[in-house]
Amino acid sequence: MPTMGDPRFFRSLIYVCVHNANGALGLIINKKMNSLSFSEILEQLEITNVASTQNKTQDVYFGGPVETARGFILHSAEYNSADTLVVDNEIAMTASLEIIKELAAGTGPSNSLVALGYAGWGAGQLDNEIQENAWLSADPDLDLIFNESVDIKWDKALEKVGVSAALLSTEAGHA
Repeated sequence: MPTMGDPRFFRSLIYVCVHNANGALGLIINKKMNSLSFSEILEQLEITNVASTQNKTQDVYFGGPVETARGFILHSAEYNSADTLVVDNEIAMTASLEIIKELAAGTGPSNSLVALGYAGWGAGQLDNEIQENAWLSADPDLDLIFNESVDIKWDKALEKVGVSAALLSTEAGHA
């Protein structure tokens, strides 16, 4: 929401992977990192088995301000390994070197989003922020997550819940 005071989350679209009594973890899915490419990650990790140019040019996203050197792959759920967190029937998240190697080789999940860092909340923190109108929530949408242009994801998410960005107020309240 426009009232969000933290500039790291300005116009952020976050896919929440875990939300329970212990806290929440999500990945920002609409902030592409221009300073780092997937190809450069492969070079740093000395992964040379690259199947196609597409795999080499995959975008890398700023997943959030926590553990920004750690990689997370949000992906379609047909891929599953011992390191995979299955979010639901369609989406999973894996944070391992193996999935990066498989993405490079073209044998990984059919849809994926590579992110560095994550957004995290302590117990009850995200619930409180939602009650304070800091966040607007929407049901997940595979096209929005994996296929839409990064430049329009936030607006498309708002449209999905019937909200126009032009009509969002910087004033918060409760009805």
